[in-house]
Amino acid sequence: MSRISGSEELNAYLRRVAGGSALIEAAAETLAEIAATGAKMSDLIGLGQLYGRLGAARGTENSDGDAQKELDVLANEMFVEALRRSPVRAVVSEEMKDVEVLDETAPVVVAMDPLDGSSNIDANVSIGTIFSVLPALAEAASPEAHFRQPGHAQIAAGFVIYGPQTSIVFAIGDGPVEIFTLDRADGRFYHAATAGPIPAQTSEYAVNASNYRHWEPTVRAFVEDCALGADGPMKRNFNMRWVASLVAEAYRILLRGGIFLYPGDNRPGYADGRLRLLYEGAPIAFLIERAGGMATEGVAPLLDVTAGSIHQRTPLVFGSADPTRLAAAYRSDTRGSAERAPLFGGRGLMRE
Repeated sequence: MSRISGSEELNAYLRRVAGGSALIEAAAETLAEIAATGAKMSDLIGLGQLYGRLGAARGTENSDGDAQKELDVLANEMFVEALRRSPVRAVVSEEMKDVEVLDETAPVVVAMDPLDGSSNIDANVSIGTIFSVLPALAEAASPEAHFRQPGHAQIAAGFVIYGPQTSIVFAIGDGPVEIFTLDRADGRFYHAATAGPIPAQTSEYAVNASNYRHWEPTVRAFVEDCALGADGPMKRNFNMRWVASLVAEAYRILLRGGIFLYPGDNRPGYADGRLRLLYEGAPIAFLIERAGGMATEGVAPLLDVTAGSIHQRTPLVFGSADPTRLAAAYRSDTRGSAERAPLFGGRGLMRE
């Protein structure tokens, strides 16, 4: 079997779009190195336990204090080395506690999650690499200061997803969200699709329902009303999805719509959610909005948020515009809509 001929190769595409801007050119060079390393990662992941226990604990901790898996550490080493070959001034990674300066004269900085979905490594479920490219700031007083920019400042962002196909999904400059898929026969990525526009409506929602008891009432109300389907105020039946892999959820929504919710909750340490703003929330929001969807931190646009620290957490809701906007309305409802006590008769935002 051979792929369909005529598909543009990734490096050719990046050369074509890089002209005229030093920053875009630097971002394009960086994306090329990320893609090349993603192809190597794909080969490694494809070996599974033939390589060894990639999902085994390494005995070390990441920036969040979580146990690092073997593949977490390998991925971080491989991608940091790739960024050393790129015009990148500094890098922030989930697997490193501090900023690592690579080239003090380079024009861009990168924030990345080298291995998203670590719990799925040994389960043969899609995992990925998420990245964000920002301009280096001439006035930055410290390496951390380069990363204190809102999501709107991103020059490029995307992810590599390692699944039945390995694909790199990204937007660069003012361009659309493009999907390039790895042809394993020659180790190169070729154009497969342009994502979007994401349908404004949807019949799918993704949320970790096991956290229900920890959610605030407004979050419960929204999910409950989705679960009621055509019999409830949404007036349509929904299917629930949950892969526990942010790249897999984002990929599905980019292709066919849906809404993803990872709210903050009442557990210690979860008030601001568990996802990281710089290298999870912001790059995914960049792609979703570029493809015609919507992304918030529960209420406000996520791309308006500026990180106060390099590992800052954020709630994240994204996907089809109509339900994402509605989820924000539930979240900001001041009527006590989701108290759900008998006094309120189960009233929700869309119920009277």
